[in-house]
Amino acid sequence: MSVIREVYDDLDTDVPFEEFEAAVNDKVEQMGGLADEETAAMLIAHELRDEEVNGIADIEPGMEDVKFLAKVVSIGDVRTFERDGEDEDGMVVNIEVADETGRIRVSLWDEMAAGAEENLEVGTVLRIAGRPKDGFNGVEVSASKVEEDIEAEVDVQVLDTYRVEDLALGLSDVNLKGKILDTGTIRTFDRDDGSEGRVSNLSLGDATGRVRVTLWDERADLAEELETGQSVEVVDGYVRERDGSLELHVGSRGAVEVIDESIEYVPETTDIASLEIGQTADIAGGVIESDSKRTFDRDDGSQGQVRNIRVKDETGDIRVAMWGDHADSDVDLADYVVVTDVQIKDGWQDDLEASAGWRSTISVMDDAPDTSVTEEAESKAKATSVNSEGLGAFSDGDKPSSTDTSSSDDDSSAATGEAVEFTGTVVQAGNPVILDDGTQTKTVETDAELGLGDEVTVEGIETDGRIAADSVEVHTGAQR
Repeated sequence: MSVIREVYDDLDTDVPFEEFEAAVNDKVEQMGGLADEETAAMLIAHELRDEEVNGIADIEPGMEDVKFLAKVVSIGDVRTFERDGEDEDGMVVNIEVADETGRIRVSLWDEMAAGAEENLEVGTVLRIAGRPKDGFNGVEVSASKVEEDIEAEVDVQVLDTYRVEDLALGLSDVNLKGKILDTGTIRTFDRDDGSEGRVSNLSLGDATGRVRVTLWDERADLAEELETGQSVEVVDGYVRERDGSLELHVGSRGAVEVIDESIEYVPETTDIASLEIGQTADIAGGVIESDSKRTFDRDDGSQGQVRNIRVKDETGDIRVAMWGDHADSDVDLADYVVVTDVQIKDGWQDDLEASAGWRSTISVMDDAPDTSVTEEAESKAKATSVNSEGLGAFSDGDKPSSTDTSSSDDDSSAATGEAVEFTGTVVQAGNPVILDDGTQTKTVETDAELGLGDEVTVEGIETDGRIAADSVEVHTGAQR
């Protein structure tokens, strides 16, 4: 047995022996007699081992040409482009392939692109050689050679319809059915070329989880046309990553269509009693308090808005601050709501507060898993209607007794509220703020950015011992 054959037999490669032997002979000739057949064979074997990867997960930008086996899971459109100084246009098509370790986008050029357009199908197993690089969706491979392998098997399921848990970075041509949990507003932005773009968002859920859906340009109108609770199917979406979370995007090729199908969404929520400061969590429960929406001026001159509700589950309750568009959410007393991606912060008197920002969703559910919570909220709502008392007039679970007229009168007076002006020094910053004028302290609800020691004057309605500030003036020269 020749030394070339011995080295080849020890090498785990799909390269035919004839090609390996020819490469060894070429190497001997290139080195001008400085290497014998055994040395040249070892060098070629080393190069082949560097090229072969165990799976897609091992591919990294900066590698030399890699070789791997993968199954085609999606095929994009063939695009043509003009080459500098050449009469003939170039062609390219992006395909997505997968193996047991991951997924990756592969670019096929010119003849390979033409062949893919005519013959390539989803589910085909390919042997791919190419150079990895950083792409828009992460690492991509620019193919130098692709061959179909009809005998090889790759254990990857190709789906016609995806679930939320099936989504992975880089997926395209995604069809997914879900229930609309939340809708956003249309926003505009300026592109680098000077044109104006439009974008909006939906939140969808199914039995396996939820996902944020981003709608671009002409698809952005769907956020205002569709309604919470509807069942829809996203067609030809593609998966991107933002702030560490996967999102499903819908562009000009995609669509979101209403379907006559019941989609189950079962949220996985955290018990309110177990929430901790700094945590991002999903919570659910009955609405037992609901405040009016308030507006405020930001430092940049724009106007913001916020609305507070209190949500209770079987373990406890928490105040939820709904910011921005969420302040307009159609949430009423006794509704059972699921609030996702809230940030848990330190609130008033060391009480925790959940902040629902732009990433959050607020969904009113048709069916509550435990009616005891919503029954309590309904009871409080009825008490508010009959007695004209705000929910803040009694503590959780404690209503004023009908026989205790003095207590009831006091609470009714507090709930009515009165216009006040108060000047004091900030002794607790945040929201709410606590002011002290040397003789008394006042709790003030405001989104103004105040610091400890600031001397400020607030005007607003005082209800139940708390001032909802309509204006906040920081006095010039006040200590910060």
